[in-house]
Amino acid sequence: VSEGQAPQHSEQSFGQVTLTPRSVAAFTDFTRKLVLQSSPDIEGLVRSDLATILALELDRVAINGSGQGAQPPGILNTAGIGIVEINEDPAHEQGISWSKIVELESHLAARNADIGSLGYLCNANMRGILKTKEKAANTAQFVWENSNEAGFGMLNGYRVGTTNQIPTNTIIFGNFSDLIIGQWGVMDVLVDPYSLGTSGGIRIRVMQDVDLVIRHAESFAVAK
Repeated sequence: VSEGQAPQHSEQSFGQVTLTPRSVAAFTDFTRKLVLQSSPDIEGLVRSDLATILALELDRVAINGSGQGAQPPGILNTAGIGIVEINEDPAHEQGISWSKIVELESHLAARNADIGSLGYLCNANMRGILKTKEKAANTAQFVWENSNEAGFGMLNGYRVGTTNQIPTNTIIFGNFSDLIIGQWGVMDVLVDPYSLGTSGGIRIRVMQDVDLVIRHAESFAVAK
C-alpha cells in the first residue's frame, strides 16, 4: 500500500467436507472343542485378530478405496491429486528414478501444498528397488536414504512408510494430515453363542463405523 493508504478489504474463505458413517465388519467362528481345550485368553486372541483385520481394511481403503458401493474413495482414486508418470521398461518398477521422486515433491510445491505431515508411501517390493537404485550412475548414492534417528527410512529428506496395501509400482507423496478419518464410537464386539448353537461353536463379530475423506486433493501426488 502507498503511504497513508489502507489495504484492500478481503475475507477468509472456508470449505467443508462431509463424513458419513460406513460400516466395516468381520467375524470368525471357533468350535466347542477349541473352547474346551483353551484358556479364557482365546477370546482376547480372536478379538485382537479381528481388530487387526479391520485395521488392515481401513489402511487399504484409505490408500486405494474404490469409491463404489460402501467404500469411500482412497487417495489413489481421489480426483485432482498430482500424477507423475513412470515410463515402463521390461522390469516395470525399474523405471522409477531420483528425478521422479523430486517431481513428486515438486507437484505439491507448485500448488503451495508442501506443508504439514509430509511423507512418502510405497510397498516392500518398491522399497527394495529404491534401496539399490542410484541417484546417478556410479555414485553409490541410492534413492532410499539412510534411516533417520527414529529408525524410519527417508526419501528426499522425508520419512517414507512401507505397506503392502499400496499397489505395486506405486509411490505416494503427500501431507497425510489432510487424510481425515472419522470414527463413530468404538469397535462393536458381539459374542454370538446361538448361530452355531447346534454344534456348540461360538461366533464373534466385530463392526466399526468409519469414513475418510481427502481434505485437499492438492496435498497428494502419486507416481505409477
